[in-house]
Amino acid sequence: MKILVIGDIFGKMGRKIIKENLPLLKKNHQIDLVIANVENVTHGKGLSLKHYEELKTYGINIMTSGNHIFHLKETLDYIKKTDDLLRPLNSNPYHPGKGSILLTLKNKKIRITNLLGNIFMPFSSENPFFSLEKIIKKKDCDIHLVDFHAETTAEKIAFALYYDGKISALWGTHTHVQTSDERILPKGTAFITDLGMTGSLDGIIGCDSEAIFEKNKYYFSKKFFPKSEGNGQLNGLIINFLDNNNQITYLKRIKLLYKL
Repeated sequence: MKILVIGDIFGKMGRKIIKENLPLLKKNHQIDLVIANVENVTHGKGLSLKHYEELKTYGINIMTSGNHIFHLKETLDYIKKTDDLLRPLNSNPYHPGKGSILLTLKNKKIRITNLLGNIFMPFSSENPFFSLEKIIKKKDCDIHLVDFHAETTAEKIAFALYYDGKISALWGTHTHVQTSDERILPKGTAFITDLGMTGSLDGIIGCDSEAIFEKNKYYFSKKFFPKSEGNGQLNGLIINFLDNNNQITYLKRIKLLYKL
């Protein structure tokens, strides 16, 4: 079984890249399941119902998120009706939606869990260790995949090593900068510190640069806008599982560049 996980899709450019390239990517690599982080899809923050439905038509099966998932009020309503859009499991318990789901694919029970980190991350209301352990105790799946939406590399690495052998794979999201440290940990868990992002390559983590220059140099408050032209990128990771024992045989990091 081959699973493709895609880094944070950012704005209009990110949606366009997914539309034009995901179908071919799935075909060329014989992908069985696509999981993507979508909390920045709508103008850089949040996910509108329109864009949720749009991404489904492009071939994304499961959507994970992070601290921006409820930036748009409409998400509070429609997320209650979906089984394929996750909010972080350890966010505010009053938040609607699911933080972990179980699905069946090719006679395998696959669990996908979405978590927020603790360090420099707002809206994390429960320690992610405790949240994940409640799910692990269920022992209800053959493959357990975790999107760990966290700020620091050290926290992501520590979390992955602690759960090495207890989950199938963990990837980091949130920083929008892809790391080149994909590996299978000593006890068999697949890991990459951050998948990176899908959107502008020329901007600053997806945004137009000028407003960020103003803020960083002069400390003036400026509104950030997604960059929608120039060079784009699609970042992610392919994880290959053996059908007979669910062991991971290889990882392939994806970093594709486009001129839009």
